[in-house]
Amino acid sequence: MRETALFLAYFKNIHYLCSKLTHYSSATMNRILLFCLVTFGFISLNAEQAQFNNLTFNIDPIERTAEVAENKAEGKLRLPDSITVGQINYRVIGIADNAFKNCKNLNEIVLPESLEYLCRSAFEGTGIWLNKNNWKDGILFIDSCLIAVDKSVKPKLVIPNSTRLIAAGAFQGNKVLTRVDLPQTLKRIDNDLFRDCKNITKVVIPASVQSIGQDAFTGSGIWLNEKKWRKGALYIDGCLIAVNNNAPAKFICKDKIPTRLFAAGAFKGAKQIKTVTIPDGIHTIPAACFHNCPALTEVIIPASVKRIEQFAFAQCELLKNATLPADIDYIGAGAFYTCRNLKKQILSDNLKAIPTACFFLCSAFTTIDLPGQLEIIGDGAFAGCANLEDIQLPHTLKSIGEKAFTGCNRFRKIIIPDYVTQIKKAAFADCSHLNNVTLPEGLYAIDDETFLNCISLERITLPKTLYRIGKDAFRNCQELYAILLPDNLHRLEDQAFMDCKKLYEIQLPAELAHLGAGAFSLCINLTNVVTTHAKHLTSVEAGTFYQCRQLQEIDLPDSVKVIGEDAFNGCKNLKRVFFPAGLEKIGQNAFRDCTSLTTPLLSKDIEIGKNAFKGCK
Repeated sequence: MRETALFLAYFKNIHYLCSKLTHYSSATMNRILLFCLVTFGFISLNAEQAQFNNLTFNIDPIERTAEVAENKAEGKLRLPDSITVGQINYRVIGIADNAFKNCKNLNEIVLPESLEYLCRSAFEGTGIWLNKNNWKDGILFIDSCLIAVDKSVKPKLVIPNSTRLIAAGAFQGNKVLTRVDLPQTLKRIDNDLFRDCKNITKVVIPASVQSIGQDAFTGSGIWLNEKKWRKGALYIDGCLIAVNNNAPAKFICKDKIPTRLFAAGAFKGAKQIKTVTIPDGIHTIPAACFHNCPALTEVIIPASVKRIEQFAFAQCELLKNATLPADIDYIGAGAFYTCRNLKKQILSDNLKAIPTACFFLCSAFTTIDLPGQLEIIGDGAFAGCANLEDIQLPHTLKSIGEKAFTGCNRFRKIIIPDYVTQIKKAAFADCSHLNNVTLPEGLYAIDDETFLNCISLERITLPKTLYRIGKDAFRNCQELYAILLPDNLHRLEDQAFMDCKKLYEIQLPAELAHLGAGAFSLCINLTNVVTTHAKHLTSVEAGTFYQCRQLQEIDLPDSVKVIGEDAFNGCKNLKRVFFPAGLEKIGQNAFRDCTSLTTPLLSKDIEIGKNAFKGCK
């Protein structure tokens, strides 16, 4: 189908970019995924950044966390433990790549206690980095956080237990180090930490470590030592670091000691693996853990797993079975992105959010029960799930993201819960069988393209509270024959009802102040338009009633000053137009080919555009 072909095109374009996302932190990955989808036309970028005390932060609205983004800073800087955006508090947990890179006048920084990760590149080229007095024995520390080492570091390094964090990539490419003993309190080994450290042959991972980032050991001496790999798998102190194409098709985690955690991207790109049994005791399936495993069909997930991170199973196109535990707490963005053969999934009632692109293009999905406490459905969460049947949105739902259900062709009925005040852009676009929609009282806006190409939608009742109907909101709803615009409606945007071929009657509401260009263009059966109540309307925009062939009469309110170009072009049955006394301008081609209309006598003060009445009597 047309929309499926479009999704495939998007998918091919963003495949490479998505494969790179897992090198970044959670909030940054979400923003890059949004950027990828924006770049290739899937969704528009939401406001995922915020300003606080003259600093820019990336924010995660689901986790309610923040990371320091790229900033210009100088002198002494103290980073906050949390920031407040609107009325929501976000805990500052990270410092992103390049956050303060090349800020040569940044000489001192105080890091918050809330910090959970940071990146070496964040401080490269800063005054802190360039000051040789800040380096001790070849190591740069900032507030007990190890930022980087240089070639003067000792080959065997024992990191003191007072070290609370080690920056991502801190040791990357170092040719001196041969052994590193990590502090016994360390919780996280971040991305690229020992990458390309070719002489490192020993790293002691303490029991306190709860996560290992992607490519943490890639290209290190440990990685390059073939003897360290057993049956295609590399383990370090009970941690599965990676598997390669020598791993068996039926993979069972087995080492000298029980496997307690997986590194991010551990199975990424493994071509031979078909089934995986995750051992009991694993709490997290980390970012991109099984990303792009082309032969993977089944993953047995134990009850101990509580978190599925970003892109965990992304692009596993043959995956059919990956049943989630009943009490899982978190699913990350793009977790099952383009898992085309995944037929069902059971979601825990603990989940309050289904994030961006979580089940994007899971085209084999037929049904899903949404969690009873769900509050957020993210951008593109179920987009392209062409076989997903009607679902019940829980009453707790507060937000439906952009293109959340775009292309869900099997939908016939949707009831929007009461807490939803805005339906975001294209949320139900291309739902070709959707014919019954119930909107809540309290709804403030129907955003752009919300019901675009819902060709089976016949009738919809708009709530009294509705203030705005967005651009292309009901465009090409070919079966829509009647709609009552509420009195409170202030804005009807461009092409809102364009090409609604069966729409026959419209009454413009009293509070309407903006009637967008092409709002009712190509509504070829529109016969009756009541405009006299719209006392705040000052213009009929370009092409508003273009090719409304059945329209016979229109009485424009006295407030109208301008009739835009092509406003009534092609209205062949239009016989009578009541022009307001204060009319100042009629655009070019405004009444062109209105063959039943007699050219009116108008004031000489009115500016009349070229061919405004060409083809009239």
